[in-house]
Amino acid sequence: MSDLVLVSTAAGVRTLTLNLPRRLNGWTFPMMEALFGALDSAAAEHDVGAVVITGTGDYYSAGVNLSSAFQLGHPRVLREAIRAHNQELFDRFLDFPKPLLIAVNGHAIGAPVTSATLCDAIVAAEGVTFSTPFARLGVCPEGCSSEHFARLMGDEAAERMLGPEGWRPTATEALAAGLIDEVVPRDTLTERAQALAASWVAEGRVRTFRGGAQREQLKAVNAQESELLADAFLASPFLMGQFRFLWSRRKRGPALTFLALRATRPAWSLLL
Repeated sequence: MSDLVLVSTAAGVRTLTLNLPRRLNGWTFPMMEALFGALDSAAAEHDVGAVVITGTGDYYSAGVNLSSAFQLGHPRVLREAIRAHNQELFDRFLDFPKPLLIAVNGHAIGAPVTSATLCDAIVAAEGVTFSTPFARLGVCPEGCSSEHFARLMGDEAAERMLGPEGWRPTATEALAAGLIDEVVPRDTLTERAQALAASWVAEGRVRTFRGGAQREQLKAVNAQESELLADAFLASPFLMGQFRFLWSRRKRGPALTFLALRATRPAWSLLL
């Protein structure tokens, strides 16, 4: 197994640790391939009754690394690649057959937050924060959050996180809102996650979804969001947002690529 994801097993609990702290455990293609490969192995092994996903360093994960995610090509092909990639990412969590516990060791941004809410429970270390900056990026919510966040937290808190305000709750605030299930001191997170997941194994717990959601219901939302997200990624607000972000980080080459895409969009959008 790739050292991007560390794997250990105890008392029927398989722990998968995202291990790219110098890149804030960002979800590059190699990271996602390693994570999904580890999940596939855990699903197939009879002695594994539950899975914990956590991370190393100060971040659980800073989200999908957009700069490494896609290559330029025919607009219609690129749009389909974005749609299929997004849908598969979250379907992987939804289709996983065994109980899943997310142990949030550090700050979490974007898809690592929304995917966590599709698991059985979320335990977080004190002081971490949760961010879903979709509105700022000029894209729609993903990971079923357009419906599931309101189910877990209510309409007001969901809008605060997903809308223009871009609320970034701390672990304590996220617990009060209903986004997560438990907050523990950072130095006890690993122990608590192992104990909780081991109790699930002992009781023979089966896969569940938070807030009374059903798998097929969530998969339908994911499919719909993936279509909308693919459109948003090729729309002007997102292209300009990426240009400004990359330019501010002094990544001139990639920034100018997005600027050129925005300038030529009236022509290539006819190919969608």
